[in-house]
Amino acid sequence: MALYELSDRRSFGFSAENPTGARGGGSRGTDAQKLRPCIRIQPGETAVLCDTDGPGMITTFWCTGYVGHSFILRMYWENAPFPSVEVPLSAFFGCAYDETAADWDGRYPAFSSARMMIAPGRGYNSFWEMPFFRHARITVENRGSSAQDLFYMISGWYGTVPASSALFHAAYHQEHPVQKGRAYTVLDHIAGPGLFAGLTLAVGVNGNSTCWVEGEAKFYLDGEAYPTINYTGTEDYFGGSYGFGNDILLNRYQTFTGLYSGLFAILGNTREKYNTQQRFLLYRWHVLDPVFFERSLRMTLQNLGWTGPRYDDYTTVAFYYLKEPGPPPFPLPSDEELVMS
Repeated sequence: MALYELSDRRSFGFSAENPTGARGGGSRGTDAQKLRPCIRIQPGETAVLCDTDGPGMITTFWCTGYVGHSFILRMYWENAPFPSVEVPLSAFFGCAYDETAADWDGRYPAFSSARMMIAPGRGYNSFWEMPFFRHARITVENRGSSAQDLFYMISGWYGTVPASSALFHAAYHQEHPVQKGRAYTVLDHIAGPGLFAGLTLAVGVNGNSTCWVEGEAKFYLDGEAYPTINYTGTEDYFGGSYGFGNDILLNRYQTFTGLYSGLFAILGNTREKYNTQQRFLLYRWHVLDPVFFERSLRMTLQNLGWTGPRYDDYTTVAFYYLKEPGPPPFPLPSDEELVMS
């Protein structure tokens, strides 16, 4: 449907000022008042950001305030007893190293793309389309030790959702470090039909400082023994080449952001005595090239360099759609295990 076409849809917006998303349910303040711009989530508390009946579509999700790994984002579809999304909030938006506020140039990690954006000051934005037929529920749990504030807006529309629509999922996984000689698993243990829509990757480089991007991305469809889709290297999968510029001509890394892929930040300031690990933040959206599967999907990413297998720290969030709600394929690490400063 084109933007200028009218349709039988009704807009909604859930926020701290209108927590029920009701028509006319926003602030009763005057033109010069802000009554409740954010919510405070206590330690151990789970806040409900959105709870509504369908059919409809969530189209945007913005948040700021405390947006670190101690906040766990969960999304439930169709009254399922388990979440289809269970991800640390910072990792969901591609910023798994949330305790580092600046990149190696002293700038906020930021990027603009077709499906997500991080604006300076840690304004997190999602533009993933999230259809639901019967019910949608979004929560944030505070697993930290102190109360934290969250500003948020979840917007979309109610109306007819095509019967062929699939449900949005996101899965968190980490290995700190990757087991040397074994490919890192981005996604596994999911039941189709569905499609793979993209991922974010955070890499913390361990050991020697030579090439870390020789590893290939591989997609195994419907239980096959060998991959059908097999990329040629890590930087190639994310749209780059030659070690993102470090291996050719200028011989230095260069960040970039595009509609569908990017290396948007490099962290780790070697001038700081206790923050010397080099870290890379990347994203890749399969908007124009979704990976379809009927029964199952497994995606792996090798951790290889010029010298062979490596043992770097890998953290990913995989984004995918399934016809029916599916539970998280990996157990969520404890809050202490998520600390990646």
